[in-house]
Amino acid sequence: MDDPRLSSVVSERRQLIDLAYRLLGSLAEAEDVVQETYVRWYALSDGQRQEVTAPGAWLRTVAGRICLDLLGSARARRERYVGEWIPEPVPDRSEWLGGPVPADPADRVTLDESIGMAFLVVLDSMTPAERVAFVLHDVFRYSFAEVADIVGRTPAACRQLASSARRRIRTSHGPSSAQRAEVVGDFKQAWETGDIEALIGLLDPRAIATADSGGLAPAFRHPITGGEQIAHAWVEIAARGSEVTLRERTVNGQPGLVAELAGAVVSVYAFDIADGRITRIWAIRNPEKLRPWKVV
Repeated sequence: MDDPRLSSVVSERRQLIDLAYRLLGSLAEAEDVVQETYVRWYALSDGQRQEVTAPGAWLRTVAGRICLDLLGSARARRERYVGEWIPEPVPDRSEWLGGPVPADPADRVTLDESIGMAFLVVLDSMTPAERVAFVLHDVFRYSFAEVADIVGRTPAACRQLASSARRRIRTSHGPSSAQRAEVVGDFKQAWETGDIEALIGLLDPRAIATADSGGLAPAFRHPITGGEQIAHAWVEIAARGSEVTLRERTVNGQPGLVAELAGAVVSVYAFDIADGRITRIWAIRNPEKLRPWKVV
């Protein structure tokens, strides 16, 4: 029998992907979660679906619970991962979610900030319950009663979880998007020209660069610490990849760089910037994590 609420149920897909990605840091896993969520919806009998007064809330609750279960086993999966693990990078929101960005500027700011690579890396250091409680309440504005229904704890306990998670998030406002874009553009130019002094000047002396290849592409296995050391490493990378084209692209809602070779994206670079200098570089080389990226 046809589901009379099919259109409203299907329209939830974008928000479910949006939610699951922030909870898991992986677009591929987020898509799997959404698929499983819909499988469970259509596993209900017609009568059971009719009893659900708010299908969207039901779908989000189920997706949240699936994510919580996956986060519980994530540590074991990461221990088997080859090299450093970095959240899967995503291009501009219109590319990975489809359609326009939120109309409310406040929503746009909140959602863009919540997919920043630095933000996701901090989320990854939290316990599964902390992460779910914080993302659902602080980013998606769920009440603690709704969070409690997903996490399986009392609203008071969820409030404590979110508070604990919040203390790990840097509260100071970073540079504007325009300022970030200027620094990233200068870094690109210095990298392309092999200007090591300019690179050193753009990097914080205590900067850290981390690469994620999953053992499927050439990359440095351990983080590089120190602006000067990173500058020398990046000049060496440029010397080995003379046929690579660098382009400025939006990476996780912020200015970043993408490396293209033979019509394919082979690397995505995300940055954290403070006081006009780069403090973190995340280089994602794992081809399985570059699936959403296309040459534009």
